[in-house]
Amino acid sequence: MLSLVELSLQGILGFFLFYLAFLSVLATLAPKKTVKHTSRQRRFAFVVPAHNEELVIERTVASLRSVDYPPDLFQIFVVADNCSDQTAQRSEMAGAIVLERTNPVERGKGYALEYAFGCVSRMNPPLDAIVVVDADSTVSRQFLRVMNACLEEGSGAIQSADVVEQTVGSWSVEATRIALLLYNVARPLGRKLIGCSAGLRGNGMCFSRDVLQTVPWKAFSLTEDLEYGLNLLLHGIPVTFAPDAFVYATMPQNSGNAESQRARWETGRFPIIRTYAMKLLAAAIRRRSFALFDAFIDLVTPAFVNMIGFILIIVVIKAIVALTTVGAAGQPLSGWIVILFAGAIHVVFGLKAAGEDKLILKSLRNFPRYVVWKIRLYTILLFRGFAKEWVRTTRESQQ
Repeated sequence: MLSLVELSLQGILGFFLFYLAFLSVLATLAPKKTVKHTSRQRRFAFVVPAHNEELVIERTVASLRSVDYPPDLFQIFVVADNCSDQTAQRSEMAGAIVLERTNPVERGKGYALEYAFGCVSRMNPPLDAIVVVDADSTVSRQFLRVMNACLEEGSGAIQSADVVEQTVGSWSVEATRIALLLYNVARPLGRKLIGCSAGLRGNGMCFSRDVLQTVPWKAFSLTEDLEYGLNLLLHGIPVTFAPDAFVYATMPQNSGNAESQRARWETGRFPIIRTYAMKLLAAAIRRRSFALFDAFIDLVTPAFVNMIGFILIIVVIKAIVALTTVGAAGQPLSGWIVILFAGAIHVVFGLKAAGEDKLILKSLRNFPRYVVWKIRLYTILLFRGFAKEWVRTTRESQQ
């Protein structure tokens, strides 16, 4: 017979995993949207926050300059934030407008974006929208045309498909790529079909001038994108998902170099959960809003790999007990296997919705190694302490 604790665990984890499976199945039904012709072409600014990114910044600026959009209708701004290398010089040589910022106290991407938004908002003639792209990324050629079409349809906050650039021969990059396809593509696609906010992912975000005036940027946490996206939703402004626009992030091939980035992702959510979880739930009940309730679920859902890893450990232990103990009941084990099946549905349908069916078997191959790597990371965090500020990800040479 199941204990109350185990029943509670099955109920909680089962709810999260079946909800993720539901979103993935929905995502496969999403229509293939094409870029619509618009009568108006808006003026854009690309804003690239950069802290000591001399190895990658020129490639990023070159990608932004090559988008299929009238060149007189967009500008590229690089925020050289507290840099001690050649980021500013290389950005300027690549064709960007450089905004140098030095503030040893207010450090981090959130502060860099606030400074840039303030500078860009004073441009004359005024710009219609601002797009944020990380310094280690490239974008699809039709990126601004998609953003323009979304703005034409009335969206004020837009999130593109934030994916990882394919890297052959690196298991850690491929594992992260699979995880972000599920988190940044499949889930937002499913949410789009039920009228929920996609949330912000930090890279490939677009904001209209009106939105930034209505809800000024005041997000300075380690996960500033998550914080601002929730703040927008609480103000009645959802984030529209634009699956036709892609931003491709470059991940470190060495798993050790990715630890600072992953530590920020993993630990940065906790303060946001403490601040926003109950606000979202209370607002969802008060306004009778499923979109707010969905945002609450998304915020408190544990990392997918953590849930599956935990359940697999329980299944293995129970299987050993069932095989070695006379009269051991099989029902407790079958319950966990059903929940695991929901996780499998999320992966299979999610990758299918993202157009990456071929990665399904690769996800199974990389999963054990990814779990071990995350356990190692958590162990390091316990002894070293959680990240407290924006720490630059170590870059490998672009040679």
